[in-house]
Amino acid sequence: MFVPFFKLSLGIIANMTIEILTLFPEYFQSPLKTSLLDKAQKNGYVDLSVINIRDFSLDAHKAADDRPYGGGPGMVMQVEPIDRAVSKIDATNRRVILLSAQGSRFTQADAERYKTYDHLVFICGHYEGVDERVVETIADEEKRIGDFVMMGGEPAALAMTESVVRLLPGVLGNPASPLDESHSVPGSLGFPQYTRPADYKGKKVPEVLLNGNHAEIALWRENNRKKFD
Repeated sequence: MFVPFFKLSLGIIANMTIEILTLFPEYFQSPLKTSLLDKAQKNGYVDLSVINIRDFSLDAHKAADDRPYGGGPGMVMQVEPIDRAVSKIDATNRRVILLSAQGSRFTQADAERYKTYDHLVFICGHYEGVDERVVETIADEEKRIGDFVMMGGEPAALAMTESVVRLLPGVLGNPASPLDESHSVPGSLGFPQYTRPADYKGKKVPEVLLNGNHAEIALWRENNRKKFD
């Protein structure tokens, strides 16, 4: 029987299922039980599971990596345990994403695309990478979160999970929340935000935001959007 390392579902039929395959499942225990991710699970919007790839190793010591053919430093994650783990996931309308420094960069458009799937599977690369046959025959795509190298794909899997889950209907409460924020508008990082007090150490909130004229506020926000290239 297929048993996740830990499963955060409360028996509710969720709108989406996300499974994270990793060599280090303990990395996710606190983040996935915190803030909106925790609430999203309890309210049935998403079902999150973390799978230990080592549980699918046929090695007596549960090894899931080996030395690279052709020589070189480090270790490479083996294809067989990953294949066995993914093969146990019986799901339609799913997407399997390998987290890799060689993947294309993850964007808000990807998050919007991923939310249309019923089932997401994130494979966390580690060490010197994964056997290329994972790329060729198991993963639907490779993704990275930036132009830098980390110790493994776990932080990327967590970042993408948060990015997708917050877009699911009901998770943020106000359906308008994701519509006018950073990256949702092409070329925009959003507009400046203020809250009480209106005057802090001589730095005042722009008067237009205090006058209650919604048309003027909307125009001010549009004219003061932060941009990026």
